[in-house]
Amino acid sequence: MELAQLRYFVAVVEEGGFTRAGARLHVSQPGVSAQIGQLERELGQRLLDRSGRRVTPTEAGRAVLAYARAALAAVEGVRRTAEELSGLLRGRVALGLVPGAAGAVVDGFDVVEALGEFHDAHPGVEIALSEDTSERMLAALLRGELDLAVVGLGGEPPPGVRVQVVLDEPLVAAVRADDPLMAAAVAGAVPLSALRDRPLICLPRGTGLRGVLERACAQAGFAPRVDFEAAAPAVLVRLAARGLGVAVVPSGAESAAAPRTAAGTERHDGSGSGSGSGSGSNRLCALRITEPELNGRIALAWRADGPPGPAAHELLRRFRSGAPGGAAP
Repeated sequence: MELAQLRYFVAVVEEGGFTRAGARLHVSQPGVSAQIGQLERELGQRLLDRSGRRVTPTEAGRAVLAYARAALAAVEGVRRTAEELSGLLRGRVALGLVPGAAGAVVDGFDVVEALGEFHDAHPGVEIALSEDTSERMLAALLRGELDLAVVGLGGEPPPGVRVQVVLDEPLVAAVRADDPLMAAAVAGAVPLSALRDRPLICLPRGTGLRGVLERACAQAGFAPRVDFEAAAPAVLVRLAARGLGVAVVPSGAESAAAPRTAAGTERHDGSGSGSGSGSGSNRLCALRITEPELNGRIALAWRADGPPGPAAHELLRRFRSGAPGGAAP
């Protein structure tokens, strides 16, 4: 019995098929099948049911699975300990980011600064960055295609994923001062129902913040009318400043984008005063969304059984220790 056979077996179970397991392991599908067949012959048990569209473990396979995972985790622990003792880390870490996360600094949590410090300490580690929707990145974590991710949370994470929230802020409606929505504002806030039938400017489907908005609208009995989608909150704010609709963004995003627009930005408190540099109808105002209040959360995410290598473990440790309320694992 070889460790590679156990690794292939676990991958086939988690991916539900030989082809996807091979893609994850960078091994041909026939190679995976051959190794699994050899393992089954050696154990004298059929471990996988290949009769359906999705490959599933047999009763014997389910019994073996926990031990296979434990064996692989033990070997990884030995390797990680040896590398830590030598003071050298090598390898590759695949890190997924929601758009805009690299530019955010929240209560001392700074993705770029953490990556810079990590690279200074471990120059032999390659960091592969990618941006995508939170939904796709969480799926990629479970498939082993990503080691870590910074995602938007619209609800509870899927089984098999652990998270640590690094940002929890209210969502606001960013609009121009001459937008009709301003008439519904009371003390700098508007009820969610005021967004019914209004042209909205939102993050794409699959993002955590979009999920928060759609669920709240569904509970209120209407579907949001989305005229524009963009992956970066700064783009949403610029579209709102152009008078194209109501941008639904995390609090603070409208201020961060203000220098890129012709308009200033103010947090509207109902008094008519603000700190924006614009004037008149070009001024961009941020109104809290209430009834119900909506919050957007950004979180670190990783597989519940831990990142797959020592380099990813160390990067996660640095991220978590720098995150609000964080502690190194």
